[in-house]
This record gives sequence, structure tokens and C-alpha cells, in this order.
Amino acid sequence: MNNEEYKKIRAEADCLYSSAEVNAALDKMAQAITKKFSDRSPLVLCVLTGAIIPTGYLLTRLDFPLQLDYLHVTRYGNTTSGGKLDWLSEQNYSLQGRDVLIVDDILDEGVTLKAIVEHCKNAGAASVSSAVLVEKCHARKSGIKADFIGLQTEDRYLFGYGMDYKGYLRNADGIFAVKGL
Repeated sequence: MNNEEYKKIRAEADCLYSSAEVNAALDKMAQAITKKFSDRSPLVLCVLTGAIIPTGYLLTRLDFPLQLDYLHVTRYGNTTSGGKLDWLSEQNYSLQGRDVLIVDDILDEGVTLKAIVEHCKNAGAASVSSAVLVEKCHARKSGIKADFIGLQTEDRYLFGYGMDYKGYLRNADGIFAVKGL
């Protein structure tokens, strides 16, 4: 993406949630997660690449013992439409007998999250929960719901707080919708 295209996409985008609104949602998520996990010492799995930012902000709000790991699973790569699921990297810690909290940036159709939950269960996790910063509201879900949801949006192409547009704009300080997509 060249600088002009970047500036145009950013300038024309609709701000759906400001930084303050995202932070308020992260606070509520952290309270609910703390209530469930404060006495369990969970393994938090960050889903790369999109969940880096939401996971980082969420972890600073959790004041109990936990371990952090990651896995890299994607359907989008640097495109704007989902394809086949691509497992680029699995977690480093054993999931056997662990309480696992998966953190992802967005729950759209749920294909990726559903596969990760199944992966964790098959690896022997004692329990598997999921947290997403944003859930899109539409009828194309693959039968999975997140346990912790920060914000809900209409069905538009989003960027910011870890979500990207063609590999860019993850660093936008708010949740934005691309015009025309």
C-alpha cells in the first residue's frame, strides 16, 4: 500500500468506536475475565497477528497469575477476504490440563476461532474460553460464540486495534470501517 492509498483509506473511514470507547470495553472484558480466571492461573493464547494489540491492552488490566503464549492462524493473510485456514505456528506451552483463554481481535464468521478451540480441546486443555475485542453481527457464524466480547459492530470491513486492511492500519487508535467494503 502506498502512502497516498493509506491516507485515503484512513481519511475516508468511518470511526465506529473511539479509543476511549475501546478502552472502556477492554476494562469490562478484564473485569469479567478476572472474575472467571483469578484463581486458575490460565494460559492466555494470543492469536497472531491481529490480537497482538488487544492482548497487550487486556493483559495490563489482569492482575493475577497467568502465562502468555501465541499461535499464528489466519484465513486472510494480507487480503480482504477469507480463504483456507493457514496454521503458521502453534503455541509453545503444553495445553494438557490447562485452563486456556484464547484472545483474538475479531469474531466474524468464527472459522478461525472454532478451529483454535478444537485444537486446544484436542491438545488436552482442561477448559477453553475465548475473548474477542470485536464481534460482527450477522448470520454467517459457524456455530461458535466468544465467552468475552468487547464490542459489537455491523458487518463492515474493519481496521484498528490490531485489525488490518491489506496488512496495514492495525495501529489505528480506534475501530474504523473501510468505505465501500
